[in-house]
Amino acid sequence: MSQEAGFERTSALAVTLLDNVETVVHGKREEVKLVLAALLAGGHVLLEDVPGTAKTVLARAIAGSIEGATTSRIQCTPDLQPTDVTGLAVYDPREREFEFRPGPIFANVVLVDEINRAMPKTQSALLEAMAEGQVTADGTTRPLPEPFVLIATENPIEQEGTFPLPEAQLDRFFLKTALGYPGEEDEILILQEQVAGHPLTGLETVLTLADADRLRAAVTRVYVDPVLRRWIVRLVRATRTLEGVDVGASVRGSLALERVARAWALLDGREYVTPVDVEHLFLPVVVHRIVFTPGFVAEAREQRWAAAMESLRDSCLELAPRPGDDLDERVAAAAVH
Repeated sequence: MSQEAGFERTSALAVTLLDNVETVVHGKREEVKLVLAALLAGGHVLLEDVPGTAKTVLARAIAGSIEGATTSRIQCTPDLQPTDVTGLAVYDPREREFEFRPGPIFANVVLVDEINRAMPKTQSALLEAMAEGQVTADGTTRPLPEPFVLIATENPIEQEGTFPLPEAQLDRFFLKTALGYPGEEDEILILQEQVAGHPLTGLETVLTLADADRLRAAVTRVYVDPVLRRWIVRLVRATRTLEGVDVGASVRGSLALERVARAWALLDGREYVTPVDVEHLFLPVVVHRIVFTPGFVAEAREQRWAAAMESLRDSCLELAPRPGDDLDERVAAAAVH
């Protein structure tokens, strides 16, 4: 099998996963694609959305599409303790020794619901898992299963009794997005499908865990032109100089933008990243890593947050102009060779 044919088969496998998840999460292909791009890039996702927008269904559909994958849900409350997440050692009187009982973090797809309702010490228990794919409990470090993706949600409306995520934790999410409500026709379809039961019960597995590993490996082989890589860095660095910004995006922002762009290209069936990919992914990957001044936040909310973020992206593009129009053809040619 040629290298090109091998890539086509791998890319087709990624699209099959996307199509399968979309059979239960209707009308949200773009958003599902974003989440899967983060998964394939080895990252985690923050969904800021109102209740009832299929966040739990999405997490279960991803796990249900992969044979052998496990899923868990952590419902965050102010009394949730770190050991409720990571697990703890329990004394076994028969064996006269302590036995570690793993917490819900030990799963392939973990949904952390309303993460901002957990106390800061519990939120921090997730940092090691998200950054290093491992958990240290009772002095012992234990690896998490592979693949491992954490999908966290927060409600943007109800703020009472919540604890804002610290910048260090926000920085560990590859991207932040929202599913939003489905369109009218999609909502009618959802009603029809759930007359006799939930479609998740009939979801087919289309990948194995080995396939998931192969997809992640394929992402690393997607070509990123040196010119494009330099532009990614300049775009992220531009956020550190903008008016209304206290702290710009970190180096993790540059890393995540490149890696998610690679995964996005794979889901599009391309062996190379284009400037369009980078520009399209800039906001969901970078914005949540920026600390804005209180004045900017107040002004942006008065206008409209989405419009303010688009204006921010335009400002970054002015400071770091997009590479020449001939780059797409040159990148495609380089990827072939």
